[in-house]
Amino acid sequence: MIPVVAQPEPRTFETKVRRKGLAHLAQKGYALDQPLPPRADINPYWRDCLNDLHKVYGGVCAYLCVFFERVMGGGSVDHFIAKSAHAGLAYEWNNYRLVCSTMNSRKRDYADVLDPFFLAPELFRLQLSTGHIYPNPNLDIRAMRIVEETIDRLGLDDPQCRELRARWYQDYLEYGLPADYMKKKSPFVWQEANRQGLL
Repeated sequence: MIPVVAQPEPRTFETKVRRKGLAHLAQKGYALDQPLPPRADINPYWRDCLNDLHKVYGGVCAYLCVFFERVMGGGSVDHFIAKSAHAGLAYEWNNYRLVCSTMNSRKRDYADVLDPFFLAPELFRLQLSTGHIYPNPNLDIRAMRIVEETIDRLGLDDPQCRELRARWYQDYLEYGLPADYMKKKSPFVWQEANRQGLL
């Protein structure tokens, strides 16, 4: 993972998402500052801003740090603070993170994942040849444990994620991909390759 710069709310968000969502919660009688009732079913108006999220965040998953194509249906809106924990944040732009569907399904309602919007730089390290992700060994014990919890919760070091990252670097080496292209499509791999002086 790498820090993600929060982007401004689109002009259409108020009418497309927030206004409809808050009216829906009021109709249901759900308090905005409380968790949603168990098994509450609310309208997913946040999906109406997924194209905007994809555009302003360059199509890059906030957790996996790899570009995904919107047209393939692989993207989703992660409510960083879960809807189940705070009803009023269900329709708030600043609570949304652009993520691939796999990462969203792994994070679910858990609160032990680091927020890309408030991520300190260089918490994560990468072994480029294998795609292995691990905490920066210079971190103190508490910070290292938090980074490890995020890696474990999201499965960032599973074989598929490792293979994806390693393939990006191998393609850079074998096919002469421009470094700027890798920065755009796989920014964590680019950052680590650049930090290690391998670009």
